[in-house]
Amino acid sequence: MAMTADVLEQPVLGSRRLSNFLVAAAVSIGGVGFLLASLSSYLGRDLLPLGHPSALIFVPQGLVMGLYSIAAALLASYLWYVIAVNVGGGSNRFDKEAGVVTISRRGFRKPVNVEIPIKDVKAVKVEVRDGFNSRRRVALRIQGRRDMPLTRVGEPLPLAQLEQDGAELARFLGVNLEGL
Repeated sequence: MAMTADVLEQPVLGSRRLSNFLVAAAVSIGGVGFLLASLSSYLGRDLLPLGHPSALIFVPQGLVMGLYSIAAALLASYLWYVIAVNVGGGSNRFDKEAGVVTISRRGFRKPVNVEIPIKDVKAVKVEVRDGFNSRRRVALRIQGRRDMPLTRVGEPLPLAQLEQDGAELARFLGVNLEGL
């Protein structure tokens, strides 16, 4: 977090996180395995060191393995694209001097930028909901609009970090902190 007397900038982590890299790698490796199993079935030679995929009958088992490899290749391409673009990454910038809150995120095809006058910010809301569909986030309460979420999507933040971020932002903007 970069903070001066008049500007507070918070970076937001996008899709470049370890869990996404691991899932993309697992799907890629699985897709290659299905492709090799399909080719082994077609050629009659074992191309994989595990099992004996050449013993599979090409129609239907080898053919289905080939279709699985195509599906895995498409899914892996999507996952690697999302990681390369860093979808969801960006920053929250609070500029008292200019009187503007700028929320910037990277989208699939184009960046998403939202500018809100600081005078329209009524409060900083910390939302904690546990259970099946849990949610832990910091949001801005804005006059005449829905709450604007500021935290990243994915792994929930620890409660202490959530409270600290909300309190620091409320203190910087000079508004109330709600939800605790």
